[in-house]
Amino acid sequence: MTFDLGFYDAELRLHNEHFRAASDIRPNEHVLDVGCGAGQTTRQAAQAAGRGGSALGVDVSEVMLEQARRLANEEQLDNVTFECADAQTFPFPASRFDICLSRFGTMFFADPVAAFVNVGRALQPGARLVMLVWAQRDRNEWATAIDEALSWETAPQSTNGPNAFSLADPTTVDRILTDAGFDVVQLAAVREPVYYGAGIEDAYAAVLHLWKVETRLARLDATTAGRTLGRLRATIEAHNSEAGVRFDSEAWIVSAINRPRSDR
Repeated sequence: MTFDLGFYDAELRLHNEHFRAASDIRPNEHVLDVGCGAGQTTRQAAQAAGRGGSALGVDVSEVMLEQARRLANEEQLDNVTFECADAQTFPFPASRFDICLSRFGTMFFADPVAAFVNVGRALQPGARLVMLVWAQRDRNEWATAIDEALSWETAPQSTNGPNAFSLADPTTVDRILTDAGFDVVQLAAVREPVYYGAGIEDAYAAVLHLWKVETRLARLDATTAGRTLGRLRATIEAHNSEAGVRFDSEAWIVSAINRPRSDR
């Protein structure tokens, strides 16, 4: 089964409503979108910025960007572009953008301070940073419930180094952004379920892909692997509802202001 590249947009639909409101893109603004994936947030920003503004989406996945470009063409957006690049080191034009967005695209920075310094160079003084990051792991049922089902007899996913929860701690986020040249760091909690599919089979296929289940089960005998998959399916079934398969989650909307260079 081919993985649906639109999964992430569907998964985060409720989160995205909060994110769009917090971003508050204004007419004529120039927007940088870090870790844009299939470009939903970039396209929405371009629409809000209008013909006098623009939006640049950056991601390391060319496959996702191909989808982003196709959708932008279908929507006839002529003020949006996409770049396959790593925002941590990419030489963005200096002081080009009025706002940087990132919907779950900054947690895997190898050196977050250096990465945000690089992003800050691309922003005008006083420009806004608005990003969505996961809150603590134990507040995210999609992580705890699924990983528990899989980790009973397999190696748990590593939490060493950059991971989905590396920006979960507000004190850590404040320190990183302050060190990188941002002020007025604020965090607002968002509590919404994530959507894994319209039914059990869709959600099961998504989890097999996202958690690299085949790799995790490779060293198990057939009986143990079957038992693990049965436990995973039971977990998914337990979260099925008329609204689809959903897991509880919590995230932070982080906002900050780019300091003028002379103030650093």
